[in-house]
Amino acid sequence: MSDHGIISGVGFCTGTGIGDLSVLEAALARFVALRADVAELSLYGEDLIAGGRVIGSRAQRLAEICRRYPLRYTVHGQIVSNFMDEPHLPLQKAVVRAMLELCDRVGATVLVHHSGTAPAGRIADHTRYDTLEREALAEMAEVARGYGVRIALENIFAMSDAEYRQSPAEVAATVQAIGRPNLCALLDFSHAYIECTRRGLDWREQIRAMAAVAGHLHVHDSFGRPCTMTHFHHPCEATALGIGDLHLPLGWGDIPWEELFAELTFLPDTALVLEITERYDAELPESLALARRLAARANVCGRVAAG
Repeated sequence: MSDHGIISGVGFCTGTGIGDLSVLEAALARFVALRADVAELSLYGEDLIAGGRVIGSRAQRLAEICRRYPLRYTVHGQIVSNFMDEPHLPLQKAVVRAMLELCDRVGATVLVHHSGTAPAGRIADHTRYDTLEREALAEMAEVARGYGVRIALENIFAMSDAEYRQSPAEVAATVQAIGRPNLCALLDFSHAYIECTRRGLDWREQIRAMAAVAGHLHVHDSFGRPCTMTHFHHPCEATALGIGDLHLPLGWGDIPWEELFAELTFLPDTALVLEITERYDAELPESLALARRLAARANVCGRVAAG
C-alpha cells in the first residue's frame, strides 16, 4: 500500500476458482478493466497449501499471474481460521504461516484472519478462549513482521447463541491488548450490523470502537438481519427476504454508507475491499464509484481530525 491517505486503495476480492487459477486470473483482468487499485486474493479456495506447507509449483504460478497486473494485493486467509480452536491450534498456526509465505510471494501487504469462535459457555471459558487467541495472534504478528505483512483481524457474527464470538468492540480490544504494529482490526460493516442486531448491541457505537484500530475494510451491503433462515432454493431468495450475510452491491441494503464514512476514521494506509457476490458483476462499476466517494470522504475527515 501507499501512504496517500487514510484509505490508500479501493478494489475487489476474487471469487474462489476451487483450485483453477485461470478463474483468479480472469478476475484480476476484470478488476484492472474496472480501474481498481487493490485485489484481495481469496487463497483459501485455490489449493495452494497442503498439510500446512505451501505447494511450491502452484505458488510460483500464482506469483507469475499476479505480476501481470498493475494491482496492489491483499490475501484472505482460511475461512475456518480460528485461534480459539485449541485441539487444532498447531495446524491453524501452520496454515497462517503458509499464508504469510504466500503473501510474501505475491507482494501482498495484508493477511485477513477471522476472529475466533468457540462453544458458548461460562465467562471463565470465554476468557480462556480469548487468551488462546491473543497468544497465537501475538506470535503470528511477529512472523508477519518478518514478511512486512499486517494481519487484519476480522469481526464475524455468530450463527446462534450456542456459539461464542467477540463483538466488534471486543475484537478491537483484542487488537489493542496485543499491541503489535503488524496486527490491526478488519472492520466488516455488514458482519458488525448482523451481530449487533442478533445481540441487541448499539451498532454505531460498536463500529466506532473498531474503526479506531481498523487498518482494513470489507464493504458490502445487507439489512443486518441474522441468519434465521439458512436453507433457500436459490441465493436470490435470501436477497429478496433481506436475511443473512448477503454481500450485496452498495445501495441494495440499508447501511447508511455516506453517514458512516463522514464520521469514522481509520488507521493510515487502509484498503477498502468490496466483497460483493460474483453474480453481481454488472453492478461492480457502480459500487466502485460509490466506494471511491466514500474513501475520499474518509480521507477528508481524517485530515480534519489530524489537524
